[in-house]
Amino acid sequence: MIGETIRDAVKNKTFMVGFVMFLSILFTAVAAGYLAPYAYDEIDIVNALAGPSAAHPFGTDDYGRDVMSRVIYGSAIAVKVGLVVVVIESLIGITLGLIAGYYGGAANRMILFITDLTWSMPPIVLALAVVTMLGPSLNNVVIAIAIVSWAQFTRIIRAKTQSLKNMPFVEAARAFGESDLNILLRYILPNVMPPIIVVSTLALPDWGVIMAKGIPLIGTAPWITIFPGLALVYAVLGFNLLGEGLRDLLDPRLKT
Repeated sequence: MIGETIRDAVKNKTFMVGFVMFLSILFTAVAAGYLAPYAYDEIDIVNALAGPSAAHPFGTDDYGRDVMSRVIYGSAIAVKVGLVVVVIESLIGITLGLIAGYYGGAANRMILFITDLTWSMPPIVLALAVVTMLGPSLNNVVIAIAIVSWAQFTRIIRAKTQSLKNMPFVEAARAFGESDLNILLRYILPNVMPPIIVVSTLALPDWGVIMAKGIPLIGTAPWITIFPGLALVYAVLGFNLLGEGLRDLLDPRLKT
């Protein structure tokens, strides 16, 4: 079974390309300290706003910091934040979605109300409110992002669970006296994972801070924005290809 899955994965070009791109991003994040030619905060005012060169392949910013090094170090923080956020929002979204979709009734209405309320609020405003209450730190930023982004997971899981709970294999499990928890974990959860995996790949790393600081200088030093932007495009493309490939592997019926 495992060997067959590996063969299918190797044959799936979309998955393989996305997987290789994902591994390259992960490797860059893990080995940032070895790959970056300079420290991310090393200032060299003499070479401020220097264009791409052999010494600085991506140029430098207005403080003379090497843009390439900042992109490489930024990948480590971005990947860490992205992975932790996906885990937190998936746990919240999957749990609430399974309860709402399986039990319906008052539980469904209450969870939907909270979900819609969360979704109706501007994400940035809500995230800033959470960070203000918890204090400024990377961990609190992760919590804030997860709190404002779990709603999409809940809606997807709820809809999928509603379509599965009356399927013959679930009815058979009930007839054999299996508990609700067992049914949810053994029969429904594995069948709702493919769409969640695809959605999870959209929680991508980015280099938004570097790009934002480079926008005012776009006319005189466009490389400050261009190279982090290219890194973002690469990450978005890689994660989306990985998600599409995983979708096809986990649920062949959804192949396009």
